[in-house]
Amino acid sequence: MAYTVEQVEDLEEIDIAHLVKESEMEGYRFLTRLVNDYQDGTNTFNKPGEALLSVRNEDGEVVAIGGVNQSPFSEDTQVARLQRFYVLDEARRQGVGSLLLKEIVEHSRGRFNEMTVRTESSKADAFYRANGFELDDSASETTHLMKL
Repeated sequence: MAYTVEQVEDLEEIDIAHLVKESEMEGYRFLTRLVNDYQDGTNTFNKPGEALLSVRNEDGEVVAIGGVNQSPFSEDTQVARLQRFYVLDEARRQGVGSLLLKEIVEHSRGRFNEMTVRTESSKADAFYRANGFELDDSASETTHLMKL
């Protein structure tokens, strides 16, 4: 199956309800926060360097989403934070997550010096390490780091 990555200009113009529902069923609330923060203006991925990207399948359905923000945990605006990264279960293990992460990293190069992320999942740990992140738990809000 072919997938396409696109930058999300307006989250309210794409349908991610199925991603939100599935993520909540898996015990994750970060996509609910994505929607709520976008609607109330808390995070619209509009600061310098920031972006929200999605992946669509051949049918045009959004199967993954993820974004990059200036890190809220650093005063250095050159530190990025990978945020709200989620791949629909049916699209996992097909390269979708790696495709999305690669596009986010490429978007971030030249805009940021490093990217951080926090996960508590062993599967996510393996994914991030396989995609160029290093384990870095020196700060409570970070588990992985990539130099850009």
